[in-house]
Amino acid sequence: MRKISALTCVLFLTVPALYAQDQPVIDFEKYDPPSSLVVPEHTLTRAKFPFIDVHNHQNGLASGSLQDLLKDMDALNMKVMVNLSGGNGNRLKSQVDNIHSKAPKRFVIFANVDFSGIGEAGWTEKAVQQLTEDVKNGAGGLKVFKNLGLSVKDNTGKRVAIDDPRLDAIWDQCGKLKIPVLIHAADPKQFWQPADYNNERWLELITHPGRKRSDTNPAPWAQIIEEQHRMFKKHPGTTFINAHFGWYASDLARLSGLMNEIPNMYVEFGAVIAELGRQPRMARQFFEKYQDRILFGKDSWQPEEYTTYFRVLETADEYFPYHKKYHAFWRMYGMDLPDEILKKVYYRNALKIIPGIDKSLFE
Repeated sequence: MRKISALTCVLFLTVPALYAQDQPVIDFEKYDPPSSLVVPEHTLTRAKFPFIDVHNHQNGLASGSLQDLLKDMDALNMKVMVNLSGGNGNRLKSQVDNIHSKAPKRFVIFANVDFSGIGEAGWTEKAVQQLTEDVKNGAGGLKVFKNLGLSVKDNTGKRVAIDDPRLDAIWDQCGKLKIPVLIHAADPKQFWQPADYNNERWLELITHPGRKRSDTNPAPWAQIIEEQHRMFKKHPGTTFINAHFGWYASDLARLSGLMNEIPNMYVEFGAVIAELGRQPRMARQFFEKYQDRILFGKDSWQPEEYTTYFRVLETADEYFPYHKKYHAFWRMYGMDLPDEILKKVYYRNALKIIPGIDKSLFE
């Protein structure tokens, strides 16, 4: 009997036994037959309008030439990249200094908080002071990674909740400094659900088992997400950008309710464009209603993958694939957004809330 690895997702076809004996087991990742559907196709490699990517990660901005990166950005029509991996202190300043000397208008650096030592005497005051210094040195915002709420612990070993009062002064300071906070909380809800055939992220979980979570690792998904929402509401004077559509891209009715409840919350769709592309009519309605609070974000820096984002946003194409099958095995459809909404999503909304961007790049 053939043994199948637990890390292999297999598609079993219902065929006569004799036929099956002569055929190989088909790997789900490889089973991707060409579609027989004949419909218009528009593979876009360049955005219709110049855009700002508010969710990117770069580790090489502190030194050296930026020409290769700028060439890739120009090909996509990306005028400004926001690097969320800015760090703080000297690390952040070295990035800001390098981009200011080589491409002063093309990058924005967001600072990061070092949560180590939280709970120690004076920790909050030191964190606020460091953030203030980072903004003075050129940071255009604050990025909070998912470790807050998942793995950050205080000096007693207790998990630090996203709405921990010891962090309040940081969020308030961002409001005073007029910089946005882009925050990633938790992970997709399916990571907390059983890893079985009823889980849409099953393929991702068996190929990336380290992503599996549970109600005790470290807390229930809903609890972490609710901590984030309470924090947003607690600081109405601060602008928050909820990364990855707050993991509600597959439940836009719920996200719509949150947008109504939390007027200081924006969203960006990094890594969740496939969720929008499988519900183009409802997604378009959401974009029409909240067109002033949606930002363009991609997350991982893979220039060839931007075409998927452009195609979902700009075209009326039907039944086209996502670029990572373990993220999305379904086909997608374009929202065919009007130019006025595209301009807001591509750059106008970001210009409203991220300081220091040269508006002449978008005229």
